[in-house]
Parts: sequence; C-alpha cells; structure tokens
Amino acid sequence: MITSIAWLNRYLDPGNLTPDEGVQVLEATSFPIESREDLENADVAIDVEVTSNRGDCLCHLGLARELAAATGRTLRPPVPSIAPAPKPGPLASITSVENKVPELCPRFTARIIQGVKVGPSPKWLVEALESIGQRSINNIVDASNFVLFELGHPSHTFDLDMLEGKRLIVRHAAEGETLKALDGKVHKLVADDLVVADASKPVSLAGIIGGLHSGVTEKTRNILLEVATWNPPTIRRTARRLDIRTDAGYRFERFVDPRDIPNASARLAELILELAGGELIDGMIDEGGKLLPQTKLPLRLHRVEHVLGKSIPVEEVTQRLSTVGIVVAPRDADTLECTVPHHRPDLTREIDLIEEVARLHGLDQFDIAPRLEVPLDIDHPQDWANRETANDLIAQTLTSLGFYETVTFSFLQEGHAIPFLPTGQRLLRVDEERRKGSPYLRPSIIPSLLTCRRANQDGQVRPEGGVRLFETASVFAEEDDGETFGRKTLEVRKLALLIDAGTKHDQQQQSIRILRSAIETIVRVLGGPQRRIDTQPMDPIMPAMEGGVFAKVGVGGIALGYFGVMSPRSILPWDLDETVAVAELEIPALIKLYPPKAQAHGLPAFPAIERDLSLIVEEATPWSEVEGLVRGLRLARLEACDFVGTYRGKQVGDARKSVTLRLRFRDTARTLRHEEIDPEVDRVVSEAKSRLKAELRA
Repeated sequence: MITSIAWLNRYLDPGNLTPDEGVQVLEATSFPIESREDLENADVAIDVEVTSNRGDCLCHLGLARELAAATGRTLRPPVPSIAPAPKPGPLASITSVENKVPELCPRFTARIIQGVKVGPSPKWLVEALESIGQRSINNIVDASNFVLFELGHPSHTFDLDMLEGKRLIVRHAAEGETLKALDGKVHKLVADDLVVADASKPVSLAGIIGGLHSGVTEKTRNILLEVATWNPPTIRRTARRLDIRTDAGYRFERFVDPRDIPNASARLAELILELAGGELIDGMIDEGGKLLPQTKLPLRLHRVEHVLGKSIPVEEVTQRLSTVGIVVAPRDADTLECTVPHHRPDLTREIDLIEEVARLHGLDQFDIAPRLEVPLDIDHPQDWANRETANDLIAQTLTSLGFYETVTFSFLQEGHAIPFLPTGQRLLRVDEERRKGSPYLRPSIIPSLLTCRRANQDGQVRPEGGVRLFETASVFAEEDDGETFGRKTLEVRKLALLIDAGTKHDQQQQSIRILRSAIETIVRVLGGPQRRIDTQPMDPIMPAMEGGVFAKVGVGGIALGYFGVMSPRSILPWDLDETVAVAELEIPALIKLYPPKAQAHGLPAFPAIERDLSLIVEEATPWSEVEGLVRGLRLARLEACDFVGTYRGKQVGDARKSVTLRLRFRDTARTLRHEEIDPEVDRVVSEAKSRLKAELRA
C-alpha cells in the first residue's frame, strides 16, 4: 500500500514522524518497504508491503496504530461529530434497502444527503490523494476515496435521483444481466455475482465497482451513501472472472470488519457535508446478518516464555498488546484474558498473541543461536541418497556434453499433447479455471522442450553443434486397470533430451549418433565403464516420431526408454526451421544402475594391434547386432570392438550400408605379431558373411 508520511502524522501525537523513522519502524515491525518517493510538497510516499491477513493496515489509520505502538506516540483517530444513528428514522420515508443475501453481505448501511453541490475538491484533499497516486475527480468521490485510504472502509455514492424506485436491493445477479460500470465497460454477469440493484436493474457490482448510470455527476443533488462489507471469496471470484482490479475490491477480498461500518459511514457523511454542503437526513438504514461477538483468548505467561525463549514481564506484555487495541485483563496468576479488537481478525489463537508480543517487543531483541541443532530420528533408505547423487551426476554429465537444462510447465494444450501419447494411454485433464488454455498434464516432456527450442529460434540462438536441451520431470497419463470402468493414473519421472537434427538425412543420422553417445555416457557414469546400452529399431510408439529412425534403448535387460527423430509434421505447431532428435528415459531405471561397479586394472605392458573392417550389411541391421556377433565369438585376444562410422552411397547399393568397426587385440604377456591375429579377423568376417549376409568392403 502506498502511504504518505504527512497523512500518517494526522493521526499521531506528536505528529513529527520523519520518513526515515517511519521506514525503520515499519520494517522492524514486519512491514517491509517496497519503495520510497520524495514528493514536491516536502512529503514522502512509501510503498508498504502488507500481508493478506493484515487488511487492517491497508489504510493510514491502521499503519499509524502500528507506528504509535512501536514509538510510544499516542494514536489520534478521527472522531466524527455526527452521532450514531442506528434506526432509519425519517430516512425510511425516502428510501429502503432489502438485503436478500445476509450470509454474503454481513452489513449494508445507507445514509442520504440532500442538496449537495458537486464541484472540485479543496487543495488539502487533492494533495492528500495525489500523494498516494490517486487522481482527484470531484469533492463527493474524493471524500469517498479519502475515507477508504484513511479508515480502510470502501464506500460507494449513488445519485439518488437515478435510482429507479429510490430503493436498493442486495441480491445475486440474474444469469446474463449486464452492468455498464464506471470503467465504461459493459460486464455480462452470472448467477454467482453479487449486485446492488435498484427496483429494476443492477446499479453496482457489489464490493468491486459502481455503475455508470447511477454515478455522481456535476448535475447530482441528492446522494445515497453506501458503506458495507462482503464475503471475500465471492468478491475475489467475480473480480478475477471479470478482470476488474479496484482499491475497494482489493480490501473486500481480504476482510473488512462490519462492526466499524457505522463509524466509517458517519465519517464519510461528515466529510461530504464539509466539502459539498447539503442536509443529512436523520437516521441510517442498517441491514445484514448477526454480527459476531468479539474474540476472547487466554494468554499463558509461561507459554510466552517457552515459545519465545525469553521471559517478558507481565507489565510489558499487557502494555504492548494494549497499544494495538487488545484489551488485556488478568484471569489468574499465570493467565491473561485478551479481548481482540474487531479490526484484528487475524488473531484467533494463543500463538497469534505470542507472535504479536514478539513483534512488538522487537524481533531484534531476541538472541539468535549461531547454530540450531535438531535431532532427527529418521533412517532414510540408502536408495534416497543414491537417487540424489544419480540425479546430480546425470545433470553434470549432460552439461559437460553441451546440453542446457530447462525447467518448464507441466501443462499442455490438447494439440501439443496427443502426438506424444503412447498407444493405449489417455490424457489427464485438470478441471481448473486458470488452466483453460492448457488443461492437460503432459504425457511427455518433449513438447515442453520444443517450446524452449522455438524460443531459442526466435532469439536467434545458434550455438556450435546446435541447440541441446534436457529436463528431468514427471509425465502423466491414464489407462484401463483391467476392471470395469477402472482407471489407473500413471506418473513416471523421466529424463528428456533434445538436439538439433538439421534437414538432411546425414545430419539426422549424425544427431542420432550424438544422442546415442549421450545416453551411453550417462549409463556408464551411473553404472560403470563396463555397462553397454542395447538398442532395438522398431516402429514408433507415438505419432510424433518418424518411422525408420526410432529405437527403444535398454541396458542389461532393463528398459530405459526410446530415442529417435521427430517427424516433420509433428513439429509444425512449433514452426521450427529444422527437425530435432529426441530421447526420453525413465529416471527410476537409470537410478537402478547406480552406484557404478568400478574395476581397477594395471596399465597394459605391451602394445595393441588394431584392425578396421568395413562390412556392407542391410540397412535394417543395427550396430548392436554387429557388436553382439563379434563379442559372441569370444576371441581370446580381443580387447575392444568400437564403432567408427557408417557410409551410404551408390558404391554399396540400395538398402545397404557400410559399417566400419575397429577391433583391438592385445596379449598381456608379450607383443603380438600381425599374422597371429589374422585368423581371428578372418573368423569375424566369415561369421558376418554367414549370419549377417555381409560383404567385406575393400
């Protein structure tokens, strides 16, 4: 809330609060200052952060009460000269109010002033409103705004002569009713909205904004003053639906106590008579539900000491609480009975009073231990620690490979989600007003990475090697559980990878190799250097993936996930300049590989011999099948079988490819001769010709 130091001093005695003192005291009593601005008239405006449970401080009087309590000054609240008027009196012959929803409108009051003269406001009022960023409109409206920021009680002034039947009805809106409000917009209402209506139509959206038709103009002579309070959830719901933000609605969405409304009504009427003249009709209409009694809470002194860790004298406790309006009386030797003032609805428990004592005593007056020891008798399973370490290793590994981690939203629109839904599963929809545009929980992280990739494209980000992204998050879906109408909700934590794949076939093949290498690196970091991944080409399990460049991946019989290239059609919603290669692996399966089983070996004492073989095989033959054949021969001196590259072209024929592999041989006891490994190389070639229908490329 923006507040004026000069305005605050109106209610303090002595009224000599300086801006520096005000800022220091408010921050020390749990009211942080967002900003400070020096004004032309030697005043200073400060923006005070007020938590949602302290609606009493959304006004100058509330903040002045806090300052008085903290500085020892005396609070001087405005006291209206107009006496309370609990009965309608002569007012009843002019107007009436029917409150049809007392459970949503706990109190609605109305007064009438006849013969007012609408005009400009005096200088003091204009300066007061401008000091907090408000624009002066006219003396009637300005008086209403002044009382709002002075006492925290919103009000509304109707032109009485523009009310049909000169009466008001507090009711629910009829479905489809409209109201042209003071903002100039026509708002279509629903049955949940609350309105103040005249005999035929809505004239105000309750607690939010008034209607234009019955608003005060320069022609207005007779006015009806409304000061009321409303049910916070109802006001909040309507304000959000219609996207209307007003100072009145902001306060009603929190809490405005009905018990102080007659005082606010009298203050407003007094101010209007001073500024605009006229005659106040005797009496006040007061409609609503039964008012709640004041809250009384016990406060045990030994409990105060136990919670705060410090003994505070009973005299100080009593004095501190009294300064903020709490009436304190002794109940017994150890207990005080505290009557909570109506402007403090946040005080509902003993612990709230203890917190208030601590705040007013000064949080800086409590010693803070340099170290707080908390014994925890929790025996976490070892796999918890493994999980955290494994997740860190995955992130570190991918970052070292040039990937950037993303953190994205878990909701998607239907068109983005369906192409990534595995066969046999259904989307999970969240029925939430704020999720209208994207109501589906994502079945895959890939669409979110595509959105990030598009943002990089729009930002003209072109790193060497292309954009590489990864994210760890949960994905969601549902499927039948085998029972009649049974549904099983699925939630799996996954790791998703995305890299640029270009527009040409060889670029896509290169991206697949990079992605496979990244997966294999992760597996070896988690499970040890002896771990090898198994890939199996297959038809895509979801519409988004391109056929012919899709494979499932596993390790040691454990299924990890899939990787492949996305189809050009599936990336159209993101309008990317090139396609991408993606992978999605299950985090629980990766974590099972950890910790790695490392083995230490001495460095080789004798050199190795390497032989490269280029085998022409069918296009569908995967590298894993070639590698498996070689390792299955259990050649005595074979130390490694590594992939070198793949060639496709006219020289090898259609639907064929040349796969180059490197065989490394070593004897641990002596230096090998080339003629000793020739038989083993010949055996590899022979088995490849027999089992893979391969040809040795010259």
